This record gives sequence, C-alpha cells and structure tokens, in this order.
Amino acid sequence: MFDKTYRLRLEADLAQWEADGVIAPAAALSIRNALPPLAPGINIAVVVGIVGGLLIAAAFLAFVAAHWTEIARLARFAILLAGMVVAGGLGAWFAATGRSVLADLCASIGAIIFGAGIALVGQMYHLGDDFAGGMLLWSIGAFATALLTGSRGALAVGLVAACIWSCMRIYDAPDVLHLPFVVVWLIAAALALAWNSRVAAHLVALAVLPWWIATSVRFDLDGAQPSFVLANGAALLFGAGLAIAAAPSPRALRLGSVLSIYGAFALAVVAFLEVTTVDDLFRFRTRTESAQPLWAILCGAAGVFLALGSAALTRRAGEVLAGCSIGLVLLAAPIWPASAAGEPWFAYAALLCAMLCLVVSGMLDDVRPRIVAGWLGIAGVIAGITWAVKGSLLRRSAFLAAAGIVAVVFATALNRALPRAER
Repeated sequence: MFDKTYRLRLEADLAQWEADGVIAPAAALSIRNALPPLAPGINIAVVVGIVGGLLIAAAFLAFVAAHWTEIARLARFAILLAGMVVAGGLGAWFAATGRSVLADLCASIGAIIFGAGIALVGQMYHLGDDFAGGMLLWSIGAFATALLTGSRGALAVGLVAACIWSCMRIYDAPDVLHLPFVVVWLIAAALALAWNSRVAAHLVALAVLPWWIATSVRFDLDGAQPSFVLANGAALLFGAGLAIAAAPSPRALRLGSVLSIYGAFALAVVAFLEVTTVDDLFRFRTRTESAQPLWAILCGAAGVFLALGSAALTRRAGEVLAGCSIGLVLLAAPIWPASAAGEPWFAYAALLCAMLCLVVSGMLDDVRPRIVAGWLGIAGVIAGITWAVKGSLLRRSAFLAAAGIVAVVFATALNRALPRAER
C-alpha cells in the first residue's frame, strides 16, 4: 500500500473513531505523532523539471549527432566523458538539496550516456563486433551507478541491458543454458532487498520474465513444449516469492510479496498457454513429445515445496492453496501426453481447479492481485477449452457444463458447512 494513501485512510479512520468515542483524543494524537514524516512526492514542478531536463538532453544528443563526423575522435570521447560528469555532478547537487527524484533521473541519464559511449567508442575505433559483450559492459556500469547512488532508474537501465545481453547469448548458443544471467539477477535482487524499495522489487520481478521466456523457446521451437517450461518458471517465481515473504523481515516481505504477485499472474498466463498451445490452437513446435528438461522440472518442484514451506511457517491456509494451484498447473504437463488419443479432460480439470485454488488463496490471504490473477486464469482456460481445435464442440460443452455443476454443488456444500458469520 502506498504511504500517502495509507495515511489518508488512517487519518479518516482516526477522526471517525475519535468522533464515535472508540479512542480518546490523546490516543489519536499519540498515533499521529508516532508516524514518520512522509517522503516528498513528485509535484508539478518536479514533473516539468524532468521534462525540461529530458528535452535539453535530447537537444544535446541531436546537436552532437548532427556534427558527429566533423568532430575529432578525441573531442567525441571528451564530450561523452563530459556528459557523464555533468549528469553525475547535477545528480549530486540535487541529492544534496533533497530533490531525490531529479537526482535519480541524473544518475539514469549518466548510465544511458555510458551505454552510448560504449557503442560510439566501439564504432570510432573499430573494436570487436561483440554486441552482446557491449551490453554486458553497459549493464555492469549501470549496476555500479545504481550501487553507488541508489538510483532505481540506473537499476532499470542495468536490467534492460542485462536482459538484452542474455537473450543475445541464448540466440547465439541455443543449446547452452545461460546461467550467468541468474548471477546478475541475484545481484539486482540483493540491491532491491537492501534498498527495501517496492519500485526496485517490481523491476527485478519484471527482469526475470524475458530470460525465462527466451530460455523456454531456445530449442528453435522444437522438442520441449515451451508452455510447460514456462509453467516451471512461474512455479518457481511464485513459490520463491511466498517463501521470501515468509521471512521475519519487512524487507523480505516487500520483495517477496512483489515476486509472488508476478508469479501468480505468470501462472495464470501459463494455464491459458497450456490450453491454447498444447491443444494446437497455436502451434509452437514440430514434434509431438512433451518431455521437459530435468532442470525445469526441478525448478517447478522447488516452487511447490517453497510455497508449502511458506505455508508451514506462516500458518496461512491461502498459501497451502497457492501451493496446490502451482502443483495442479504442473500436473497438467504429464497428463497431456497420456490423453493424446482423445481430449485431455483431466488436464482441463487440473487447470480449472488450479485457477480456482488461486482465487480462493487470494481471498483467504486477502491478496487482491492473486484474486485477479486467478479470475483471469479461469477466463483464459475456459476460453481456451471452448475454442480448442481438438475434439468436438459438443463434448467440450458437456465438460464445461459438468464442471459448472460440480462447482455449484461444492459451493452449496461449503456454504452449509461454514459458520453463518463466515459465509
């Protein structure tokens, strides 16, 4: 929850409780005094200043580009260095005057100029044609900037460069699992944990998705079913996020909760992809085997165990259902080949149950993004089953009707079993 929104809600609640006589005015005053001051936000002046700074930077780059061939090589290099020095100096001045947003922007611009400098120096002096290596060098420089300045923008630049580097390495060597990116990602995750920043946590969660997607299709769309490999990645991200959030630390709670949210949405997307790609609504491969790499299977199993271990630590029933949801999505992978001669009814049922478990898990733990992810997954799975290529539409309609009747009967029994206050 954003601090400003929380403060407004708390202030309204305190005023209402004080008016109703629930708490004494002295107690309300003590609560208000105990709250730390709000961090300065982004006002209109800061937004206009950011736009002005970006326009000036764009004008400078356009001017240099227009006269690039007329400038001597040494002067070009000096211009690049001057750009990084000016960006760093302005960032230091903004940080000293308490304008953290503008300081972060300057650090980000400096990281971008560093990347442009790598490309231009390589072009000027005809260095080795290793574009991926240049992206790795850019990523290292941006990470160093983020580490020294605490800039979330520089961290974003470093992660983008690292993702491009990793995808290019995967393209160059499709038969080799590119594990060096995992090391880079863990460094970024450690920074997000140390900063206790939700923005950094979102950046880290987003960065892992391109690597796993590129890894899942690295066999030239042949052999292993990409959606099954993606399912193992979503399972690991979801389970690891729940396990990190279960640690007794506010920093771990913030990072883990963000990772688990992305994992829940990834799991919902994967459930939809399993129905649409494995059932040949969209064909992604040429062979019929659905074998998965051993490392992917181990990652998926680790996600299930991490989710259940988190549930054992937190004693939350919702996390138990989250682990069940992960397991059911993974269970669809070995079920699918067994039903190759007919329609995969058991796989359909497993995916529907998985998404229902995800919705109920979010309701029990009061995690709204998990509820939204589950409902989206249910909608995607039902749509995929309805428009699947294999089998007759009449049989699929009968399956959906039977599934709906079972769900209604289960809901009726559950409503009678629950106490009236919990209904």
